Amino acid sequence: MFEHKSLSREESHQVLLNIADGRYNDAQLSAFMTVFLMRAITLDELTGFRDAILERRNPVDFGDVKAIDIVGTGGDGKNTFNISTASCFVVAGTGRKVVKHGNYGASSVSGASNVLEQHGVKFTADLSRLDRSLSESGMCYLHAPFFSPALKSVGPVRKALGVRTFFNMLGPLVNPFMPRYQLLGVYNLKMLRLYNYLAQQEGIDCTVVHSLDGYDEISLTSPFKVSSSAGEQLYLPEDLGFETAPQESLSGGETVEEAAAIFDNVLAGRATKHQTDCVIANSAFAIHTLEPDLSLTVAIAEARESIASGAALGAFRKFVEINS
Repeated sequence: MFEHKSLSREESHQVLLNIADGRYNDAQLSAFMTVFLMRAITLDELTGFRDAILERRNPVDFGDVKAIDIVGTGGDGKNTFNISTASCFVVAGTGRKVVKHGNYGASSVSGASNVLEQHGVKFTADLSRLDRSLSESGMCYLHAPFFSPALKSVGPVRKALGVRTFFNMLGPLVNPFMPRYQLLGVYNLKMLRLYNYLAQQEGIDCTVVHSLDGYDEISLTSPFKVSSSAGEQLYLPEDLGFETAPQESLSGGETVEEAAAIFDNVLAGRATKHQTDCVIANSAFAIHTLEPDLSLTVAIAEARESIASGAALGAFRKFVEINS
């Protein structure tokens, strides 16, 4: 790989199985991960890594429930508050179902697992509790190390490196529930097209989003690209009735506590306009992914009402009650 060669799908698959089996030491893992900071990952490599993680996963089955995962790859270096996690509860507050797969932050202060744990949530692999959480709160959370042992083995190295690695790219692709619907945020346009191609290949109804100033979500700080089976489209925040936001308005702060306070304010309807609008925009595209016949205008209105009515906060409180 240092000679600029790439791995085949089969080679990638085997390497990741070896990683899962602990066959490499931390120095070797670091060197391997660093390669993908120097060049783009190929479709074969990404697919092979995904194959291995899904092969070793602890599968999750909720029957034929219609649910979506809302997730960013992370690694955009922006240290935002937990936008996709807040969006999950806004969508759940509209009566829809969300099965989120997440982890601790590796390259930001607060990942999804950090902010939920801050509220007293205890992660579980108990399928009956997860099923109850999904049916009663509209949201269940799959903490990646419990379901994807291959991800657990690299956690300390990822945290020590503190930079984006290819595991950021893999996280959204290896939800053990394998939801048919996904809103996925990526940090560059090359990744947007790569994920879109992979989603079509795997039969996933996936909307991939990227803000042109580098955010792995709809940040409303710049124009943003949206790619799905319906094609690729460029939006300005104003096209959807939003203002363009300054980047600093989305900061997650310096600690998990600060990020959690912003998260709470969003769900309680006490956040700033820019923080709230950003979550509403992402929630609306998730709703639109689940129900493409619904206009974006209606989806935005539903997301806004979920916060204003207290439904989003109610879904979150129910989720915490079941999962604490």
